[in-house]
Amino acid sequence: MINLIDFILHVDKYLQLIIQQYSTLTYVLLFFIIFMETGLVVTPFLPGDSLLFTSGAFAATGALDVGILFIIVLTAAILGDTVNYHIGKFLGPKVFHKEKSFFLNKKYLEKARAFYEKYGKKTIILARFVPVIRTFAPFVAGIGEMRYRTFLAYNVIGGLLWSCLFVFGGYLFGNVPIVKENLNVIIWLIIFVSFIPIMKEVIVHFIRKNKNAR
Repeated sequence: MINLIDFILHVDKYLQLIIQQYSTLTYVLLFFIIFMETGLVVTPFLPGDSLLFTSGAFAATGALDVGILFIIVLTAAILGDTVNYHIGKFLGPKVFHKEKSFFLNKKYLEKARAFYEKYGKKTIILARFVPVIRTFAPFVAGIGEMRYRTFLAYNVIGGLLWSCLFVFGGYLFGNVPIVKENLNVIIWLIIFVSFIPIMKEVIVHFIRKNKNAR
């Protein structure tokens, strides 16, 4: 678990080692990390935004091909959400009827549902930019029986926006000296900023809870 946390917080260091040791197999690894982070509700802790930006930054140095990287990330993101949607459709109702679930954190599930109720169908797009919610939103959409055609449209749009922003963002700024020399700091900043919506929801919930208690 410590190694995983270290990987998330120092993804630049580990990704560089992976590229050096495995070369083109790096694309396969990136595909599976993004696919699992978006497609399996049991792995919301895997890196997303920071991994995409870092990969784009390495593509700027020539270590990765930015075109292949973009296609790999986009495909993994769309397929991941699609699988997650269908898992939610078939298993979701059973999960919500259980008080406890060994594999799923129901608190995250409830947060995703509240996010979905607040933003509607746009959640599938907006959730791409919010860790944890990104993993649970497709699952909740499947439970809510959103039409698959509708879901797919929002899924593709969200995947395109997410992949473009972080992959090409990393690619454009990856060779800028200040970014190149402080990549780990940028990663920490991305992680912090991406969690702001969740922190905001927690603070609002805490304030409302205290008001109701009074």
